[in-house]
Amino acid sequence: MKVPQTGAAVAAVIALALTTSGCGGEEDKGTLAIGIKFDQPGVGLREAGGTYSGFDVDVATYIAKQLGYKPEQIEFKRVDSSDRELLLQYNEVRFVAASYSISDKRKEKVDFAGPYFTAHQDLLVRADDTTITKAEDLNSKRLCSVTGSTSAENVKKNLAPKASVLELPGYSECVVALQDNLVDAMTTDNSILAGYVAQKGNEGKFKLTGQSLSNENYGIGLKKGDKELQGKINAALKKMVADGSWEAAVRKNFGPNYKFDPAPAIATGS
Repeated sequence: MKVPQTGAAVAAVIALALTTSGCGGEEDKGTLAIGIKFDQPGVGLREAGGTYSGFDVDVATYIAKQLGYKPEQIEFKRVDSSDRELLLQYNEVRFVAASYSISDKRKEKVDFAGPYFTAHQDLLVRADDTTITKAEDLNSKRLCSVTGSTSAENVKKNLAPKASVLELPGYSECVVALQDNLVDAMTTDNSILAGYVAQKGNEGKFKLTGQSLSNENYGIGLKKGDKELQGKINAALKKMVADGSWEAAVRKNFGPNYKFDPAPAIATGS
């Protein structure tokens, strides 16, 4: 074999070797694509100017750091409730941190790390509404939920079978529909709803009814069968809880008045 003689050629060979066989493995390569919500204040929100905020953003950033990625290597991609499984299955994102409730039905398509947070389904109504104080009051009322969410199904099946359900692509659209009197209530996790109540510009417009209609254990969604990544993320989540970063993120994003459950026990296996 003829050995390259020029310094430029040698440098090129070394650079190629480093990019193809770096000692850090996959975590050293390029960017890390993470699916988050873009329209959930306090949970996952794309701010004006292109920055991101929310509890899921903080959790995802912490995990990425434990996997060997710097913040500038993270590429946040928008996911909607209806397409989280598809983005994982087609490798559009490496994992999803997007108020993703763990369920047996979803486990048929994806795997989960965690759980890392417990939320409870609640109802959001207009601040001056006195007719809806419990889920059963939704019978013959108009309820908004997000396409692909399990919240409306729970209400319709178990609590208010005569409710009229309007499904919209995103949470922000449901908030607008509620504000414009197109629906009477909106339902999803209390963490998400609390973020909208507290969002700048919404002061005094909405209120939570204080329901606990379900227990929603948020998990990190992974491509089916990726046990190695599942184990690494579970280890990162345990460390986040142990070093106090988890509770600090909860208080920062949901405010001092939000009543949150302690960190759930994180799975050791699949």
